[in-house]
Amino acid sequence: MEQEHAADGPLAGVTVLEVGVFMAGPFATMQLADLGARVIKVENPAGPDPTRSTGPFLDGPGSQRHSSPFLRLNRNKESVALDLKSDAGRAAFLRLVAGADVLVENLRPGALRRLGLGPDELAQLNPGLVYASASGFGQDGPLAALPGLDIMAQARAGLMSITGSPDGDPVKVGVPICDLVSGLYTALAVTAALLHRDQPHGDGRGQQVDVSLLESGVSLAVWEAGTYFATGQVGRPLGSAHQTQAPYQAVRCADGWVTVGAITPKTWDGLCAALDLPHLHADPRYADSSGRHAHRTELIAAIEHATTARDTAGVVAALEAAGVPCAPINDYGQVFTDAHLAERDFFWDAEHPDLGPVRQLGSPMRLSGTAARRGGAGPVLGADSRAVLGEVGYSDAEIDALLGTMAR
Repeated sequence: MEQEHAADGPLAGVTVLEVGVFMAGPFATMQLADLGARVIKVENPAGPDPTRSTGPFLDGPGSQRHSSPFLRLNRNKESVALDLKSDAGRAAFLRLVAGADVLVENLRPGALRRLGLGPDELAQLNPGLVYASASGFGQDGPLAALPGLDIMAQARAGLMSITGSPDGDPVKVGVPICDLVSGLYTALAVTAALLHRDQPHGDGRGQQVDVSLLESGVSLAVWEAGTYFATGQVGRPLGSAHQTQAPYQAVRCADGWVTVGAITPKTWDGLCAALDLPHLHADPRYADSSGRHAHRTELIAAIEHATTARDTAGVVAALEAAGVPCAPINDYGQVFTDAHLAERDFFWDAEHPDLGPVRQLGSPMRLSGTAARRGGAGPVLGADSRAVLGEVGYSDAEIDALLGTMAR
């Protein structure tokens, strides 16, 4: 397929088909689209991506309503409406596959296989296709058939066992971390598979990519694995505290909280000087980070005796002047209006045909020669069906018949 819609990013010339719902698959393809790939999102016209029905909503012309999360999660993509359970829709999808480089899907394992659209069948049609599947628990194993939402993955991956306050109720990470990390792993694996395919030893052949929310979550347990495999000790919730170092956590101030990380000799010296705590600096219990961690309860109480007498701005200013890593705890109202992020042009506006400019979170990937793509907001369902189907050989009459069939 032609790439006239793709930006001149590092993945320009790569065509990605997405059969994605909710978070993991669409987040993976958003990364690829930001990097210049052409992403064609294929949705059932009768049952599209459920994120389209997730509020809050923005009102367009007439009675049209658009999901605000969808507009951001699906930026830089095109939308084609096809019913893959119909013969006509499946045939059209196979034409798209024939010219694609990548398929990303995050349906329940086996869903596309049952439609004759599994990796083996599509590899026969397009041997160079990278077929990437993101799922709750992987494509095989005893848990594979279970529904795998982010919170279930966080629970089974152990994340909820270490998140929150000691002796508190179970708490999940505030963002859907397993969904998001599995999306990032999927995008990374896809780019690796494309690189391998196009190298001489790859013989031009694609491969299957299998990423699970569960394993993505477990992969983050770097400190916990280091402790368990060395000592057998199981991690527990620590609030904001570090697993092995101190002081490295949030401390109270008169009007809020400040996070501090004074774990090196230099930063520990700086903290004691900035907060006028010479008695802590002289205490042999706190001579090194290991000792400070062992006596963390008493240490933090002593530090907070000083910080609660000052406001957050004063504590941050004093610690920054002393070279101590620190930061206030911002809410998202502060984050989305942050002067540093604004100066770096992190937020930007994507155009939408009904809504005009739609504010976007920027891509953290900053490449000096191939900037991240800044195209359109998440597309209207089926907005690109006619153009994309025309590119793969359908006549206007055939497109009318195909789209008419699915509309009934």
